[in-house]
Amino acid sequence: MSFLRPRFPGERALVSGIAVDAVGSGMYIPFSLVFFRHVTGLPLPVIGLVLTVTGLVGIAAVPVVGIAVDRFGARTMQISVYVVRGLSFACFPLADALPVFAVVALLTAVGTRAFPPAQEARIAELAEGTERDRLQALSRSLGNAGLGAGTLMASVVIATAGGFGYTVTAWLNGASFLVAGFLAARTPAAPPRPPAGPRVRGGGYRVVAKDRPFLGLVCANLLVVLGFSALTTLLPLYATGWLDVPEGLVGSAFLLNTVLCAALGVPVAALARRCFTTRPRAAAVGAALFSLSFLAQAALGTVRPHGVPLLLAGLLGAVFVMTVGEMVYTPSAGALSQFAAPQRLRGRYLATYQLSWSLAYALGPTVFTSLLTVDGRLPWLLVATTAALGSLLLVRVERHLPADAVTFVPAPAPGSTTTTAAK
Repeated sequence: MSFLRPRFPGERALVSGIAVDAVGSGMYIPFSLVFFRHVTGLPLPVIGLVLTVTGLVGIAAVPVVGIAVDRFGARTMQISVYVVRGLSFACFPLADALPVFAVVALLTAVGTRAFPPAQEARIAELAEGTERDRLQALSRSLGNAGLGAGTLMASVVIATAGGFGYTVTAWLNGASFLVAGFLAARTPAAPPRPPAGPRVRGGGYRVVAKDRPFLGLVCANLLVVLGFSALTTLLPLYATGWLDVPEGLVGSAFLLNTVLCAALGVPVAALARRCFTTRPRAAAVGAALFSLSFLAQAALGTVRPHGVPLLLAGLLGAVFVMTVGEMVYTPSAGALSQFAAPQRLRGRYLATYQLSWSLAYALGPTVFTSLLTVDGRLPWLLVATTAALGSLLLVRVERHLPADAVTFVPAPAPGSTTTTAAK
């Protein structure tokens, strides 16, 4: 397929690393709580508390990563974080006591939170123009495919090896990060940086804090991606507890989302680039589809049709709309954040943007479970509202962002010169 052919130096290694990382994570993430209980022998509430605390500390480390990216380069930080994640996951089977478990969980949380800004900055270093949009879609597509494949592989390993299978999956996940780090090392060095312009001279995060259009973009993303965690944290509880869908059928919603994103993520993103004139408008339409799908979930919970087939059809229909919104929103919004970030402070800018993702995933479970105890439809109405507000904010902030960040400009031909990087 033409969209899988490399179009710039280092793309094949970069994309292969993303795929390997995703397969390893897919082998581990779905079984992580069971694995922790198997290795540590600790009660699940204690394990959950440790993971929550270390996750919050990991969020606090994101701004530091932004500084490190600007100082040492995205390539160096990407490789370093891969190594930290690989070694920390490889040590998890040794965490048979609470203090050791806490230390290893902390290193893992910091590595997990530190990786996205380094990865996004690295993509921005290697790709220009609409190639960034394409890479955003391709990385998410490969991520979904890898997660699905990894989960299937882990199921086979655990079914074959029993309890020791959990240890094997942890080691394989750690190995996947080291392999991905090796592949990242095979990508070319970053191009020379241009002289600093007036917008990026000194100031560090003070410059980011004064960039109101970019902060508007961050706020819009926070409002939209609060609904991303709904698929994993809200939907299972809602489907089984409010709609009375059998637990064995809930997995079909995740399967639908994973298969569609893996198979159609890149073509849908390419279609969005042809249909919409700007990235904010494409992202706004994706956010609007999110809102529509969440309203559909609330409506389904109000009607509650009799019979499992009707309930499941309604549930999957809403998930389908959400998935289309995800495939439209994510590439455009991600590339928009990269282009809106000036090159010399790209690490700090993208770290600030990634905080919106981290905060949304941290808030989601608490907010959703609290509202579910009152009424199963309330969480869906909340995320429908926030997604709609995020869509409106994207449209509003468009005219204040740099023109080359907003419009879909093709990447320059190899060997040609461009001034967009000096922004």
